[in-house]
Amino acid sequence: MTSTFARVVLSALLWTGASLSVSSVAHAAAPVPTPVVTGLPDFSDLIDKAGPAVVNIRTTERVRLGQGGPGEEEMQEFLRRFFGQPIPRRRSPQPQQEEQEVQRGVGSGFIISDDGYVLTNAHVVEGADEVTVTLTDRREFKAKVLGSDRRSDVALLKVNATSLPYLRTGDSSKIRVGEWVIAIGSPFNLDNTVTAGIISAKSRDTGEYLPLIQSDVAVNPGNSGGPLINMRGEVIGINSQIATLSGAYNGISFAVPIDEVMRVADQLKKTGRVTRGRLGVQISEVTRDVAESLGLGKARGAEVSMVEAGGPAEKGGIKVGDIILKFNGQPIETTRDLPRLVGASKIGTRATVTVWRRGAQLDVPVTIVALEDEKAAVAKPQPNKPAPGAAPNALGLHVSNLSPEQRRSLKLEGGVVVDASTGRASVAGVRPGDLILQMDNVEIKDATQFNALAAKLDPKKSVAVLVRRENVTQYLVIKPAK
Repeated sequence: MTSTFARVVLSALLWTGASLSVSSVAHAAAPVPTPVVTGLPDFSDLIDKAGPAVVNIRTTERVRLGQGGPGEEEMQEFLRRFFGQPIPRRRSPQPQQEEQEVQRGVGSGFIISDDGYVLTNAHVVEGADEVTVTLTDRREFKAKVLGSDRRSDVALLKVNATSLPYLRTGDSSKIRVGEWVIAIGSPFNLDNTVTAGIISAKSRDTGEYLPLIQSDVAVNPGNSGGPLINMRGEVIGINSQIATLSGAYNGISFAVPIDEVMRVADQLKKTGRVTRGRLGVQISEVTRDVAESLGLGKARGAEVSMVEAGGPAEKGGIKVGDIILKFNGQPIETTRDLPRLVGASKIGTRATVTVWRRGAQLDVPVTIVALEDEKAAVAKPQPNKPAPGAAPNALGLHVSNLSPEQRRSLKLEGGVVVDASTGRASVAGVRPGDLILQMDNVEIKDATQFNALAAKLDPKKSVAVLVRRENVTQYLVIKPAK
């Protein structure tokens, strides 16, 4: 506290031209000591030990003659996720044969136990009829796919062998941005190729199920499924994706954190599939404007934009517009935190979800069920035509009541439909056909109530309006007209 005050005083005196003895504040102005880098690391010993446990993975597929090669869309997916180096399928000149085996792709993997368990990416072995694992000493084994999980992009293989070299797994929760890491794999089918770099970011949200490790280690087609290894020789991730405009390495690569990989691998080993928990909600990010309008202070949590009918969240009492702040006591800072925590929950257990609702915090008990496919979108109500000469309310909106049939089909007790959106409401993103369910922490019952509330709004203060469009609900912030 004293040093901070001294810096403020010094800045003020320098600004006003006042004089001050340097010795009186020298202790406050001392810079934070920075470690001095004396040399670059030598990876040779590390690679000697880790390299033999990294394998090349080839996959083949039985195809009928005349099927031709993979389509353009499939090829683009291969390049985007560097599926290994795919080899186009060839038409056979022998029409009497009904099917033949063709090489589907080349990727990487690594051994995690001396009795032959191998980890790789799910997309490396997806659709393969036969998987061949090749070690650095040129031994080859036919591998059995025990299971794969597309959400985490993890697959577990088993080869019939013992006394194999294997890699130790590290703790991906303890990685630090800036630490050295290496990747070993088979880019362009070049076995046991080593590249090095640093961790660029942790918990990078790429839109997938879990946040990934970002690094600048060079990875290319064929590296997919190989290990990302720290300086202690521990695997901290599986190289899985690249950010690219060309299909080749552009300086950014992503790895699945090994903590999540091992959780998935344990389930694949036991049951051949992965079961994740779900709440039965769709969520969206909480913006700073929404947080301030709802009295949350800073932007945090996950906004509930849709509640599945008959799902665990609805049964527990979670409502559209709630802001989920905690799951079993663990804070939800961003939307990516919630799916990870819920997904890791055991099916059938009872969880406590802490939500922010109409200016108050409350705990909602929810029973976790198994994750299923997404539900289909809900039909959008058609807006009505505003009466000729009718003026919009203070938000720039014309609204009308939902019919009893619409409320039943949408499973709503109240709300109004937007017939026309003008001015500031239109700029905020409100569209005709949207449903307004809540405003300024008040549930909307009908058009009369909504217009009366709008007329009383402070024109100097923005208001958060809960808007539903099809099966997605979100807060939009509007500043009323004067």
